[in-house]
Amino acid sequence: MSLDAALRYAAERNGIQQDFWDVFGHRHFTEPGTNRAILTALGFDCSSEESLRASLALREEAERSRPLPPVLVISENDPIRIAGNFDMEIVTEKGDKYQVHIKKGVADPSVKLPLGYHEARAGDCAMRLIVTPDCAHLPEPGKHAGLGITLYGLRSRRNWGCGDFRDLADLIDWAVITLHVDFIALNPLHAIHNRRPYNTSPYLPNSIFYRNFLYLDVEGVRGFERIRQKFETPETLAQMAALRDAPTVDYEQVAALKRRALDLVFEANPPEVDCGAWIAGEGDLLRLYATYCALDEHLHAENPDLWVWPDWPEEYRDPENAAVRKFAAGHEREILFHGWLQWNVDIQLARVQQRALAAGMSIGLYHDLALATDRFGSDLWAHRKFYVPGCGVGSPPDAFSPTGQDWSFPPPNSRQHVADGYRLYAESIRKSLRHGGALRIDHVMRLFRLYWIPAGSDAAHGAYVRDRPDDLIRILALESVRNNAVIVGEDLGTVEPEVRKTLARFGILSYRVLYFERIYSGENDGVFRSPDQYPAQALAASTTHDLATIAGFWTGEDIKARFAAGTIDRDSCDAQQADRVRDKQRLLDALFEAGLMPAGYQNRADLIPELTGELHYAIVGFLARTPSVLLLVNQEDLTMEKNQQNLPGTTNQYPNWSRKMRWSIEDLRGLKEARDCAAMVAWWIGTTGRAMRRP
Repeated sequence: MSLDAALRYAAERNGIQQDFWDVFGHRHFTEPGTNRAILTALGFDCSSEESLRASLALREEAERSRPLPPVLVISENDPIRIAGNFDMEIVTEKGDKYQVHIKKGVADPSVKLPLGYHEARAGDCAMRLIVTPDCAHLPEPGKHAGLGITLYGLRSRRNWGCGDFRDLADLIDWAVITLHVDFIALNPLHAIHNRRPYNTSPYLPNSIFYRNFLYLDVEGVRGFERIRQKFETPETLAQMAALRDAPTVDYEQVAALKRRALDLVFEANPPEVDCGAWIAGEGDLLRLYATYCALDEHLHAENPDLWVWPDWPEEYRDPENAAVRKFAAGHEREILFHGWLQWNVDIQLARVQQRALAAGMSIGLYHDLALATDRFGSDLWAHRKFYVPGCGVGSPPDAFSPTGQDWSFPPPNSRQHVADGYRLYAESIRKSLRHGGALRIDHVMRLFRLYWIPAGSDAAHGAYVRDRPDDLIRILALESVRNNAVIVGEDLGTVEPEVRKTLARFGILSYRVLYFERIYSGENDGVFRSPDQYPAQALAASTTHDLATIAGFWTGEDIKARFAAGTIDRDSCDAQQADRVRDKQRLLDALFEAGLMPAGYQNRADLIPELTGELHYAIVGFLARTPSVLLLVNQEDLTMEKNQQNLPGTTNQYPNWSRKMRWSIEDLRGLKEARDCAAMVAWWIGTTGRAMRRP
């Protein structure tokens, strides 16, 4: 057998797909060089056929030598299945003990274990046993609607230049009364470095386990009143006003302003017993995050050129190093401060969710779990063994990105997650669900496979690597049921048919965006699906943060922005503009067929340069009429804004992740144009049976 054949064999044994079909219907085969690079990243010796076979055999023998696997994930309705005949003791989360006999690989089916994370032991071998439901938590009967916002972009006459949790509570009060929505969808609230332009994306966080202190209502933090007079100097108040009036969020200045205030509060009000108990309950996860934050600040203050942990002095790059432990012992107060920040975030977010539910929302806050984590952030510093170096995650060429995408973060180490009993994965779900009634899983295909791109290769020369979807989805369903939270899987892009079937079987909602809901066959190539062709078990949305708003789609603002940023040339710009003219007419045809536009608009897309109120009304109605259980209207499509939140492929060429909402919360209540837009959306929510059921 040749080395290429051995590489292909080893790749298949380790989940590296040898071919895939793209969105254009073309089949791609994985190149030998790609197999070799990915296998090397996974720790195999690929220098020769013999060395590869030897390292593969060594790893497989180590796995076979265990009488129990490190972790077993099962349905609550199925018996335990493990090869062999032996006795096993199971200790549940609550401490209850079960004696189980495995005969011919199957446990006695009469043994019914509770849902949860349990420990099993056979002799000297331990195993984590995770018992899960067969379906995630589902929305209440009927159809529902929600408003999607970027929390940082909320405007008000009282915030400090960035939307905060008090603004969010005020928006909920308005949305309940005016729109009658059941949920408010948020951008990921993950902790980020708050440094422009590279460290402000909520989808490339410093940590997926903790949240950005920038969202704190500082005036609502316990003890602020004691330092208010000292803090609120004329200069500080003027700075607040300037940041509040700015068209975009200035992350560094807002963060610095809030830190000054929070430092004063912390010094004047040492954390009390309830804070200490909460921090202790978070365990090593928070300890490592807070240590990273304290180290990052300390080292950057000593040397302003140190921005990322791979550039730190070597002794600080490993959290297990004695130098890090020494630092932690000498900087307990700084580390406690970062734990205290997260405690305050948790308190305020819990209050907002309680307020939403008390007002009658059946879901309340809809959170978002990012796919990525910053390779220079705390998660990689603290948990790097759970990531595979030498490869990045991205997507192959598709209709959205003809050259593919490299998202510049390492893929997860599935083998290490299994060895750890999926603890870190479960924590990522649990913490993202905390204080919310729904969770969007960014790029839900991650649970099945990810597109790996070897270092030094472009996105066209990668391969899909499979994970353990049944385990991952079952754990997701368990956390969903335990937290009474609906799960929405963002299934856009290259999606295998089996993915959506599996997600549907587990009650995970599909994510259907207007622009992508087309029919590609014969004479109907590219036409928009009618409302009744949308699936019921789905969320129907007008757009996403990466795509044009409705108004921007109609004026081609997204295409103009790409050209201005230099991500496309003049020929591509002209071609995309020509395609957009056709797509606008197709959308107009779909609206006409649905009975939402008068006959005079038919075949007239080129004569409608701007989004009119009539068109806006029709498009929102088009989505509201779908049978999809959830409807999501983005803030820009409520307020008819042209500019989207993020322009993929750009950093400082576009004001990504910083645009503020067109109108303030006060304007939403008082400005006639704002009231008219809200009334139109509310009318469709009510007419299509999506209005919130008041308690």
